[in-house]
Amino acid sequence: MKIFTAKQIYAADQFTIEDQDITSDALMERASLQLFSWLHHRLQGAQVKIKLFCGIGNNGGDGLALARHLGEHGYNFEVFVVNYSEKRSHDFLTNLERLKDRKIWPNFINQDSELPSLDSEDIIIDAIFGIGLNRSPDQWVEGLVQHLNNSNAFVVSVDVPSGLFLDQAVKNSEAVVKANYVLSFQFPKLIFFLPDTGKFSNQWEILNIGLSQKYTEQTEATFELIGKNEVLKYYIPREKFSHKGTYGHALILGGSYGKIGAVSLASRACITSGSGLVSAYIPQCGYIPLQSSLPEIMVITDQGEKEITNISLNIEPNVIGVGIGLGTSKSTQQAFTEFLGKTEYPMVIDADGINIISGNKALLKKLPPKTILTPHPGELKRLLGNWENDFDKLHKAREFSKKYDCILVLKDAHTIVIYNEKGYINTTGNPGMATAGSGDVLTGVITSLIAQKYEPLIAAIFGVYLHGRAGDIAIENLGYQALTATAIINAIGRAYIDLFNIPPTDVEKESNEN
Repeated sequence: MKIFTAKQIYAADQFTIEDQDITSDALMERASLQLFSWLHHRLQGAQVKIKLFCGIGNNGGDGLALARHLGEHGYNFEVFVVNYSEKRSHDFLTNLERLKDRKIWPNFINQDSELPSLDSEDIIIDAIFGIGLNRSPDQWVEGLVQHLNNSNAFVVSVDVPSGLFLDQAVKNSEAVVKANYVLSFQFPKLIFFLPDTGKFSNQWEILNIGLSQKYTEQTEATFELIGKNEVLKYYIPREKFSHKGTYGHALILGGSYGKIGAVSLASRACITSGSGLVSAYIPQCGYIPLQSSLPEIMVITDQGEKEITNISLNIEPNVIGVGIGLGTSKSTQQAFTEFLGKTEYPMVIDADGINIISGNKALLKKLPPKTILTPHPGELKRLLGNWENDFDKLHKAREFSKKYDCILVLKDAHTIVIYNEKGYINTTGNPGMATAGSGDVLTGVITSLIAQKYEPLIAAIFGVYLHGRAGDIAIENLGYQALTATAIINAIGRAYIDLFNIPPTDVEKESNEN
């Protein structure tokens, strides 16, 4: 699913108006009906107090139109117009007149107004600012926002939480509505997935308002949201007449004294994800633990007893996953540097492999094309340097990817795969995956997919999805706190099966319940 900028969304609105020969007011009416349907489906006429806070632009117009539908269906509500400017949008004024025609009189909040009383049992509809906001609200509006945030009421934001900018960082987090739920029109927004701004959207849902599919299909987006529908088309089915060589030979290279477990996890994840053969290259101290715990894995030992000191391969793998548990001793750094200078195998680099490269940026020019780097935020800072905010981070990551022809997997709550100018935002995963070894498992999964002849970019996107989905499946029985890297590996098979599970329709659900 494409994620568009504010400019592109406005263009989609205009394209739809012209393509479908409708008015902007008619498009707003579609949006308000979708908002009302969402609320009505959940409230079923319950007389909870609904308080709508509407700005004086089109987002406020959506809120006023919603209020009209609430009134027509007998809901208990009150409308407050936040008078933050002398300017009014045409569609706002149209819907304001429609309210007045029905004898519904909004309360106008100005700079000197007393703030309305709010109860924790209220439902607040936040329709103050939309996607066009480009400056921090005035101080008195900030005070109103804080009043809403402190109310403990359930807050539903229309399109985006008011106070957020769609395409830039927040300048004043105190002036942003903290939404329990965001009802976003037609497209997900990038700000839902970034740490600095995602915290203002506890949950979100897309409402289809019928924007032109033609515009969506013909317009390129810098970011895409990756879910089951997006990755299913990448899946390569197994052939009946095949053998283990058909699905590649992956090498997991890493480990040091006390960190052989990282290689064990990556290797097991690699074989579990479908690689036909998996070898592990480790220091001698890891031979017995790895050979005895993973009978499916072949083991090659370095001449170093406790660390890797001289990488010498007598096999020809299809791909190498390197860096897990590697350590950064002087001898290991030297061995890794020499190895990069002479290898042309596709590579997935994680952990200490990234740290070694960060300490010697000249190594970046030795990487094979489309090498995959999988840094967590700390490792990413060592690669890119500091950034000002999430938008600056993404810009620097895209520039870095283009400069070195590498694929970056930015691990976070919503992991983002970056290649050249594009980003792919993952939708699977959960807080329980913030656990030791989870990153090692991801390295193994991506390495396995490349061994199975997935293109590196597809392997990164698909691997991140599978890894997160396995974590989601595992927590169903374990919960967040008890989730381990091993449990994630154990759920990889079910994550594959889940690709082909079709969720029941609402009618089927109702039939099953009856």
